[in-house]
Amino acid sequence: KIVMDSAGDLQEFDRIPFACAPLKILAGDQEFVDDRNCDIAGMVSYLRSYKGKASTACPSVGEYLDAFGDAENVYCITITSGLSGSYNTACVAKAMYESEHAGRRVFVIDSLSAGPEQTLIVEKLEELIADPDTSDDGERETLEQHKVIAESLLETIEAAAEAAKTENTVKVKDVTAENVTP
Repeated sequence: KIVMDSAGDLQEFDRIPFACAPLKILAGDQEFVDDRNCDIAGMVSYLRSYKGKASTACPSVGEYLDAFGDAENVYCITITSGLSGSYNTACVAKAMYESEHAGRRVFVIDSLSAGPEQTLIVEKLEELIADPDTSDDGERETLEQHKVIAESLLETIEAAAEAAKTENTVKVKDVTAENVTP
């Protein structure tokens, strides 16, 4: 199963089990949850007229656990840890999930990015999971197989950064095993 926070702007992905953990915007007594039910026009209207302090919140541990569901293997892609606590929260959820479900694995991936790049990672993961050369009956059962996926993801992230011609290219090249929490 693939799980991603809503910074990736992907609420549904029909080709493989997928869930989205929502980010939130908090302003006054309003909480806007970034999911398919969010009234974008209403939120924008409210925020334009709101004069107080606004903040954001990453998905909670409980929201990540709900998103993991009952999957045997979960790949969780988060917005860059440099902008949000989403990666750290996903790591806490991973530890809880694995301790409560013996033999199940969660791999948390710090995308070092946001938006379209996260969607590219999801698409690459879907491709790798479906590839018979990197799967064992559709499931990843060894850490070596997960490392192959992580290396392929690194290539995808590097390609996205190069295509965008951003300063993030240098940062992306620093992706190592520390960015993927097995």
